[in-house]
Amino acid sequence: MTAALAAAGSASAQDPRQNAPGQFDFYVLSLSWSPSFCEGREDNGGGGRSQQIQCGGRPFSFVVHGLWPQYETGYPEYCQHPSPRLARNIMISMLDLMPAPGLIYNEWDKHGTCSGLGERAYFETIRKARAAVKIPDDYLQLSDTKTVSPSQIEDAFIKANPGLKASGIAVTCSRKRLSEVRICMSKELEFRDCAEIDKQACPLDQVTMPPVRGG
Repeated sequence: MTAALAAAGSASAQDPRQNAPGQFDFYVLSLSWSPSFCEGREDNGGGGRSQQIQCGGRPFSFVVHGLWPQYETGYPEYCQHPSPRLARNIMISMLDLMPAPGLIYNEWDKHGTCSGLGERAYFETIRKARAAVKIPDDYLQLSDTKTVSPSQIEDAFIKANPGLKASGIAVTCSRKRLSEVRICMSKELEFRDCAEIDKQACPLDQVTMPPVRGG
C-alpha cells in the first residue's frame, strides 16, 4: 500500500464523510515561507519550470500554499475523479498569491474539489482567506537571515491578528528552516481552534528564515 493510500485509509476510518465534497469542518490556510521553499528546492538539485516564477528572484515572502478543508480529525482529498479541469485564466489570476502554476493546479485537484465550491468560488475564497490574515511587519521585507523560535513567529501572528489564538495556529519547519504558518479558519473564514493541527507544530527551539529574494 502506498503512503497516500495508507493516509487516505486512515483518514477514512477517522471520519465517515471521507472525500464527500463540501462535507468538512473547517479550513487550514497554509502560508509558505517562500525563501525556505526555494532553498529546499536548490538543496535537492533545483525545481521544475513551475517553480521558476516563485524562485526566480522576485521578492516573495509568505505565499499561499493552499486552503485545505479539514475534519476535526483527518482531512478529505481528491474528492472528484477525475477533477474538473481548472481554467487557465483562473490559474493565471492566482499567481500573485500562489506563484507556481503546478501548485495551483494541484491544490485544486487535491483540496479544492473537497470544498464543495466551483473552481472560481474556491480560489476567490482563498483570496478572501489570505486577505483576512495580516502578515507581521517584521516578515514582509526580511533582508537578512533571521533565527527565531516557532513560538515567536506564532506570537507575532497572534499580535497582528486580533481573534487568532495559539490554539489556532501552527508553525512547521523543515531542515531547521521555517516552512509554513498554518492558520485554522471556519467556513466563514473566522479564526478558530484546531487541536490536531496545533499538534503538528515544529518541535525545534529555533528555526532560520532565509531572507526574501530580490528585495
